[in-house]
Amino acid sequence: MQGSKGILLESGTNELEIIEFELGDNRFGINVIKVKEIIQPIPVTSIPHAHPHVEGIIQLRGEVLPVVNLYKALGLTTVPQDPQEKFIVAEFNKQMVVFHVGNVTQIHRFSWQQIEKPSDMYQGGSSQIIGVIKFNNDMILLLDFEKIMVDINPESGIRMDEVKKLGQRERSEKKIIVAEDSPLLRQLLLDTLSEAGYVNLEFFENGQDAYQYLEHEAQGGTIEDSVHLVITDIEMPQMDGHHFTKKIKTHPVLEKLPVVIFSSLITDDLRHKGNQVGAIEQISKPDIAELILKIDTHIL
Repeated sequence: MQGSKGILLESGTNELEIIEFELGDNRFGINVIKVKEIIQPIPVTSIPHAHPHVEGIIQLRGEVLPVVNLYKALGLTTVPQDPQEKFIVAEFNKQMVVFHVGNVTQIHRFSWQQIEKPSDMYQGGSSQIIGVIKFNNDMILLLDFEKIMVDINPESGIRMDEVKKLGQRERSEKKIIVAEDSPLLRQLLLDTLSEAGYVNLEFFENGQDAYQYLEHEAQGGTIEDSVHLVITDIEMPQMDGHHFTKKIKTHPVLEKLPVVIFSSLITDDLRHKGNQVGAIEQISKPDIAELILKIDTHIL
């Protein structure tokens, strides 16, 4: 499946490609655009005092990469020996990591509208599941790989100390709309943006809800007085950030709004997707200080 990126040639279609893989009897998915390649397992070098979920490190084409055992990271009690097990080499949040999984089965194309948000009743506050896909009388669970990595290394997440270094500013009159499906990230963005002086914030769990709000605000024929900037993630159920941005930029009133994409999927290979839909900035998580500095330049 190497070279699977690029299957989706157009941006803003509200579709994604999922690579399905197995862990025991469970079926999980990872967004194709996170995946660099899929390889057969190779010998892993153990690291003393490593996190329990980290098997060790491997050397791949001159790069030293950590290997995360997804069975352990997801709290599965048994780690069966699967003769078809694979290593998924992934890139996101400006890092490369290898995930040790069972059999990798196939690639599916879905609309984000087909992906249901997990219920709080069964996922719990610390779940690593960001979406549920009903498929062929079964379910594929879409994993929050960013959270899995932050649980292993909290320093890889958003850090408040970077924001404090920016100093005091008064920006309370500026209204920002934020579309972010992760409750953890919504709280972190609330804390960090507020620390930076941006306290007039409105949060939405997906692009669809945020777009409906903006449409309502634009009914009077103007938007500049009520909303000043939009921040959006890319991976969100119902409507992803690229499609959300495209709809804003093709709306006769909303097109004037600056849209900043803040996502773990901002890489040199994928930046063109945000450019195609009209994003004014694209910033990789967890660079919160850069996000705030870019907001400063677009909100006068």
